[in-house]
Amino acid sequence: MSWPEAFRELEPVVQRAPSAHNTQPWTLTYGADHVDIGWDPSRALPVSDPTRRDLFLGLGTFVETCLIVAADTGLRVTAGHLRLMPAADRYDTPFTVTDVEERRCARGRYAPGPLPGVALEPGLVRVPAADVAALLPVADRWMFGSTPVTAELREWLRLTPRHPRYAEDGLTDRALALSTMEAVGLRVALSPRVYAVGRRLGLPSLLAGASPVSPEDTVFVLTGDPADPVDAGRRLMRTWLALGRHGVAVHPLSQLLDCPHTAARLADLVDGPPLAVFRAGRPLRTPPRSSRRPTPR
Repeated sequence: MSWPEAFRELEPVVQRAPSAHNTQPWTLTYGADHVDIGWDPSRALPVSDPTRRDLFLGLGTFVETCLIVAADTGLRVTAGHLRLMPAADRYDTPFTVTDVEERRCARGRYAPGPLPGVALEPGLVRVPAADVAALLPVADRWMFGSTPVTAELREWLRLTPRHPRYAEDGLTDRALALSTMEAVGLRVALSPRVYAVGRRLGLPSLLAGASPVSPEDTVFVLTGDPADPVDAGRRLMRTWLALGRHGVAVHPLSQLLDCPHTAARLADLVDGPPLAVFRAGRPLRTPPRSSRRPTPR
């Protein structure tokens, strides 16, 4: 069996990589001695992610996940941007398949207290949580106030287990840490007819609500070269796995970078272009395992 054939058997595990809105945009094209990583345009977010920052961050997390899983299963593989190729040695990584499978996002409350000492990736900057808490309602009002952005978000929300793709992709009510009543309320509020009326009556401010970030939380911003978001995505994945080994989950706050006003304010807080922002902490409840679509055969 060639290494690409062996790698194909690992697809259910590498699919555990994170992506914006859990769109899982990556594709794999197999050659005789390489595997190319691409993306499905129907799984991009052209409205909220017009520069494809989140798309290529997600492809970067996927590249890193592929290398980790390949190394832990004995395959000697390296990466050249978005191509997996044979290597003389296994990829040098401390992470394992178990780390990949146990990684979680947690959007609920976190236990108080400092994070453990963890060696984090270059370009990661801790920012004052109070500043981020003040910016989040602004970003949320922008998101819910934009009809095209809200329509795109609606396409990826799975707010009831009856949704036909609930177990495949997108953001479920459980992943968003919503109660049954909260999920019903959000589903009704974002339905096209209700939203069209509510948007003119202050619905975006109501949906923004209270910030999920408290002044005691830990918030990080990943900086780097905007021209190389794939590398940033790889660093982001390694950071999240390092935190996960210490029982720390993360909560991406991408709307802060999608909203032009809050993106500019966030850039003022860090030394370098911000590419990702997230809160991190020990969740009070075990976060759910996010949905994944079946591996195509």
